[in-house]
Amino acid sequence: MAEKEINPSAIPVHVGIIMDGNGRWAKKRGLPRSAGHKEGLTAAKNIVAAASSLGIKYITLYTFSTENWKRTQEEVGYLMGLVKLHLRAEFDFYKKNGIKIDYVGDLDGLPADVKNEILNAKKDTKDFTGTTCVLAINYGARDEVTRGIRKIIDSGMSADMVTEETVTQSLDMPHLPDVDLLIRTGGEKRLSNFLLWQCAYAEFIFSDTLWPEYTKEEFLNDILQFQNRNRRFGAVPDDENTNK
Repeated sequence: MAEKEINPSAIPVHVGIIMDGNGRWAKKRGLPRSAGHKEGLTAAKNIVAAASSLGIKYITLYTFSTENWKRTQEEVGYLMGLVKLHLRAEFDFYKKNGIKIDYVGDLDGLPADVKNEILNAKKDTKDFTGTTCVLAINYGARDEVTRGIRKIIDSGMSADMVTEETVTQSLDMPHLPDVDLLIRTGGEKRLSNFLLWQCAYAEFIFSDTLWPEYTKEEFLNDILQFQNRNRRFGAVPDDENTNK
């Protein structure tokens, strides 16, 4: 089993997941897209629990993008309701696993009741010490960076004082570490405007598995694959850097 092979001293600090394939999963079964989203929520809960058991500090789930407003009013409404009801109903799950809820994205663009549920979940779980589950909701990386630039301009900072650290501090969650491992399910191979700044040196894994079918075992295998990669962060390996 992959879990026995995982090196506990080389666990990624931050895993980002683009949970793709809910709609296609439902379509294959002749079900409405809402059924795929509901099943996808179960998969998300299982993976967050697995991340917690491994000691992963942060897991960011691409919950609802700034582009997802283009979907039908019915689907958007269902997704908003799913987020709201899940946050309210799963407190015991968060408590049992020590999971802290946080978010990135423009909450002001969400329905007031959904925004309040997210803020309440963050407040209610703030003292938990396990994995932080970050909801990327009403989120787009370009939007995040654009809003961050506005903050810098509004602060009156001169251009020559702006650094990478300044930009990082202007983002929605400045203390969020860079992504170590980015997983996308559903067979697509693109970032779709997800954590572009934080993914600068992330390792990417693209899975053909539709999100509702993504299991703990596949997640553990992806962690193991991450551990077998050589992360150089732009540097040249020592054996290639030696003149012979």
